[in-house]
Amino acid sequence: MPEIKCPHCGQVFQVDQSGYADLLSQVRTAEFHKELESRTAQLAKEQAGEIAVLKTQAQADKQEAASAYEREITALKAQISAAQTAQELAVSRAVAGEKDRLNDKEKELLSLRAQLTDAQNQIQLQTQSLKDNYEVQLKAKDQEIAFYKDLKAKMSTKMLGETLEKHCEIEFNRLRATGFQNAYFEKDNDARTGSKGDYIFREQTADGVEFISIMFEMKNEMDTTATKHKNEDFFKELDKDRNEKGCEYAVLVSLLEADNELYNTGIVDVSYKYPKMYVIRPQFFIPMITLLRNAALNSADYRRQLAEVKNQNLDISHFEDDINEFKAKFGRNYQLASDKFKKAIEEIDKTIDHLQKTKDALLSSENNLRLANDKAQDLTVKKLVKKNPTMAQKFADLAANKPADTDNSPALN
Repeated sequence: MPEIKCPHCGQVFQVDQSGYADLLSQVRTAEFHKELESRTAQLAKEQAGEIAVLKTQAQADKQEAASAYEREITALKAQISAAQTAQELAVSRAVAGEKDRLNDKEKELLSLRAQLTDAQNQIQLQTQSLKDNYEVQLKAKDQEIAFYKDLKAKMSTKMLGETLEKHCEIEFNRLRATGFQNAYFEKDNDARTGSKGDYIFREQTADGVEFISIMFEMKNEMDTTATKHKNEDFFKELDKDRNEKGCEYAVLVSLLEADNELYNTGIVDVSYKYPKMYVIRPQFFIPMITLLRNAALNSADYRRQLAEVKNQNLDISHFEDDINEFKAKFGRNYQLASDKFKKAIEEIDKTIDHLQKTKDALLSSENNLRLANDKAQDLTVKKLVKKNPTMAQKFADLAANKPADTDNSPALN
């Protein structure tokens, strides 16, 4: 409804269309008469003043010629006529201006009403669209909740876990051929370390440089399960599996704590407890892989350079290992040779000692032989038979019976 504000008190009044039209009519009539009366009074006042001036001049100029007086009268009449014409023109303009202003106000009011109607229609359409979208999303959520409730009601806890794993595997395989040609996504069957996760995701560049790896764990349980688990109950084991299998990220895909709004709002970062670990609902499984993959893909060049540096360091390490192995073997052989050399020296020392003893023995034997020779040289028949009278007699008889010319025997002394 149109509003009218009082120019004196400032109070705002609301009137209907008929009352508004009456007010407009009254305003037009009142303003018109007021303006008309004002202009008429002003003109009358001006005319009175002019007439008084003319009368004064007429009285002052009585002696002027009658023709001049007539001309003044004629001029006066002309002025009066012009004033009347001007008065009528002013009144006409005032009335026309008022009509134009009222018409402009009415046009502006109609335009505002049209804009208001359009805005109301637009708001109504947007409201209806939001309501429809909300109803669609609500219906989809209700269907999803009903599906999982029905699934939980029909299956055991183990079957639920396997079904969740199968769900994630199917979702990944739908996009494997188009979005993950160089990706590896398989069950973790390696339990040599005592435990294993559910799935491992790895992806390489075209030249074979791995730029992302994720350890996945899927957890669910029935509503009727007596002992309710929490997501954080599995963080420690998941982090252990991630480290043992050499994965960069760890992601828990969970339907646990279904009423916890923290886990129902989207991707939850729990890196404040365990590094690079996240908790998601199943609907965020593919978006989570895509998010981490795209972020890691930007660092593939750096990883490639790092791999090259690691290979270079590995070559250097192998070279150093070979050098160290050679040094160890050389040292071992040197030690063996040194031990044998020492033993040979010891044996030589022993031989030298033995030869020295033999030499000493030989030198001692030579001295004994010299002494024996000296004694032999000093031996005579006289000395031999000195204490043996029988032998002395025999030698005397032998010497007596020999001819003198053939007797070469030594004389007995």
